[in-house]
Amino acid sequence: MKEPAALSRLIHRIRGRRVVLSADLARLYGVAPKALVQAVKRNRRRFPADFIFQLSREEFADLKSQIVTSSWGGIRRGYPYAFTEEGVAMLSSVLRSWRAVRVNIGIMRAFVKMREMAAEHREMLVKLDELGRRVDKHDVEIGELIDAIRGDVLVLDKSRRQIGFQR
Repeated sequence: MKEPAALSRLIHRIRGRRVVLSADLARLYGVAPKALVQAVKRNRRRFPADFIFQLSREEFADLKSQIVTSSWGGIRRGYPYAFTEEGVAMLSSVLRSWRAVRVNIGIMRAFVKMREMAAEHREMLVKLDELGRRVDKHDVEIGELIDAIRGDVLVLDKSRRQIGFQR
């Protein structure tokens, strides 16, 4: 089982949601992507639109260019599905193997870790803003330092570029 840090690399931001692609989930669960999608389709009521959606051609092309991997080659009949955190959790009720349970636990931990990191970044930005308001107008150097740190934090926060269309 991969650690949450390794699993967090499989989490992408698409349509404003953090998601894991069906191909990555299938690889983790040790099943064919087609089998995973079939299991979901057989249990469609358990997967509303906010749990799973299929990528558009544009979203897939954008994601593919970001990831730059050769493993996505070959002929595809359709575009991959994206599972939100809730969709990944629901998969454990559809794929009932012990491996599926272990994978889901790891992925849930990765989602939680990413939320914690985002909260820490926001908290640091708030503190920097407060400090910036207290800086005397003669302390230009301190203000510049705060701006530089703020810029670094924002760059870290945007390291996972969002793709797709916002709703």
